[in-house]
Amino acid sequence: MTKLDAPTAKRGRPPKAKAAGAADTRDLILDAAEDLFSKHGFYGVTIREVAREAGVDTALVHYYFGAKRGLFDAVFLRRAEVWNNERVDAINRYAREVAPEKMTLEGLFEAFLRPPFQWSLKGGPGWKHYSALVAQTNANPTFGGETMARYFDPAIRRLIELIKVILPGAAEVDLYWAYHNLSGALTLTLGETGRLDRLSGGLCRSGDLETAGDYMVRFAAAGFRAVCGPEGRTG
Repeated sequence: MTKLDAPTAKRGRPPKAKAAGAADTRDLILDAAEDLFSKHGFYGVTIREVAREAGVDTALVHYYFGAKRGLFDAVFLRRAEVWNNERVDAINRYAREVAPEKMTLEGLFEAFLRPPFQWSLKGGPGWKHYSALVAQTNANPTFGGETMARYFDPAIRRLIELIKVILPGAAEVDLYWAYHNLSGALTLTLGETGRLDRLSGGLCRSGDLETAGDYMVRFAAAGFRAVCGPEGRTG
C-alpha cells in the first residue's frame, strides 16, 4: 500500500507517542513546527513553543535549524520538493504520452493539479497542515512572494511552457495573469477554511477535495481559454 492509498486524512496533530519512537528528533521538530505554523502563521509561533510541542529542548531546535526563519524554510522545503517533483513528473509524462496536437488544457491541468489534492486527501495530517501553510504563505505580503518563488516557480514555469504548446498564440502577460488567478483559487481551496461550507449553506464542503479537484481542472481550463484565447487577448 502506498501513502496515497491510505485512508482519507483529517486535520489534527500527528500521534506524538508513536512518532517519538519512529522518527528522529529533526523530523519531530519539523512536524511540530509545521502544525503550529499552519495554525498561527510565522509571526504567531516561537521557537520555545515549537520545542515544547516537539518535546525537545529549545537548544536542539536552534542546533538543527538556527533562527526561526531557518526552521520555517526547512518546513516549507520538505514537502515542496515532493509536491512539485510529482507535479513536474506528471505533466512531463502527459506531454510524452500525448502528441502535441492532441494535448488539452484539461489533460494538462489534471496532471498538474491532482498531486497536491491527493496528498492533502490521503497523505496524513502533516499534509493537511502543509496545505494550510502554503495558503497562508501565498497570501503573505512580507515574504510570501519570495518564498513561493523559491520553491514553486520551476514547476509553474514548466506548466506554462506546456500551456504554450496548447495555446501557441497566447500572450505572456495573459498566461501569467491566468496562472495568478489559478494559484489563488488553488491555495484557498487546499486551505479548507470552511468558507465554502458557510457560503453555500452546507451545499458544498471545503473538505471534499475529490470534488474540488474535478472542479478546479474545469475552472482552470476554461479560465485559461477565456484569458489567453483570441477573444480574451489583451494585446
